[in-house]
Amino acid sequence: MAKPANTSIYSFSARTLTGEPVSFERYRGRPLLIVNTASECGFTPQYAGLQQLHEQYAARGLEVLGFPCNQFGKQEPGDAQQIGSFCDRNFGVSFQLFEKIDVKGPQAHPLYKYLTKVAPGLLGFERIKWNFTKFLVDRDGNVVKRYAPVTKPEAIVEDIEHLL
Repeated sequence: MAKPANTSIYSFSARTLTGEPVSFERYRGRPLLIVNTASECGFTPQYAGLQQLHEQYAARGLEVLGFPCNQFGKQEPGDAQQIGSFCDRNFGVSFQLFEKIDVKGPQAHPLYKYLTKVAPGLLGFERIKWNFTKFLVDRDGNVVKRYAPVTKPEAIVEDIEHLL
């Protein structure tokens, strides 16, 4: 997929749920699965599948990165502490969660502006349509595939295997 000029996945940064800034340079050379998440969504049980992917493939390099978002049906109303507690208590999430962000519209996080530009959805639409949209990034920082919210994490195992 074509990249905007002078931009790569490694030029972005975000803050973790605890407020720690993280440069995506940290993930250079590692495949990434980037997902916008929500705690009160019909797709919320996908946290379990994302955690399973993390447990199964982290040692081989995969990084699962979750970005809570409250833009779809206000399904992520909590603050950082509430989000972290919910994910830990209900799904044992140990992959990296970032602070709540916008993934569409004028206030969208720059990472999501980039992801939607290089990997548009159905019919070429760049916007995120709902929670649990997933982006798979290869070891070189290229976005190789975008998955709809209905795509369960276990359904992308073969694609992940090809990147490891």
